[in-house]
Parts: sequence; C-alpha cells; structure tokens
Amino acid sequence: MAGNPTPGDISDSKFLTVAEVAAMMRVSKMTVYRLVHSGELPAVRVGRSFRVREDDANVYLQKSFYNAG
Repeated sequence: MAGNPTPGDISDSKFLTVAEVAAMMRVSKMTVYRLVHSGELPAVRVGRSFRVREDDANVYLQKSFYNAG
C-alpha cells in the first residue's frame, strides 16, 4: 500500500518512469510532474529524474474514481 513502505517492500516494487506513468494514466508528462511536486503522487528521485512505484500510481488512480450522475 502507499505511504511509508518498509525496505523489503521497496526492493520488490516495480518502478515506472514519468513517461510510463503518463501513458498509464493517459495524461501528459507535465501532469505527472505536477502530481509529484505537489506531493499527491509519491516518487523517488534518481539523479535528475523521478521514478514512481507502480503500486503508488495504482493507488492514486483508485482514489481518483468518483461516481458521476
């Protein structure tokens, strides 16, 4: 689950690039960067780029659902 994973959880996680998260969410890379910088989407900085755990991206999407109509 999202939040503060234990070290064992991190080594078992799949990390996605910003481009992969953007493609998965069908949004632009800039939208993903905004989510990361605002703290809405947890990410790890690797050098000059960011990596997002696949589980965190899925949790964000699940929390974003709402009933219309």
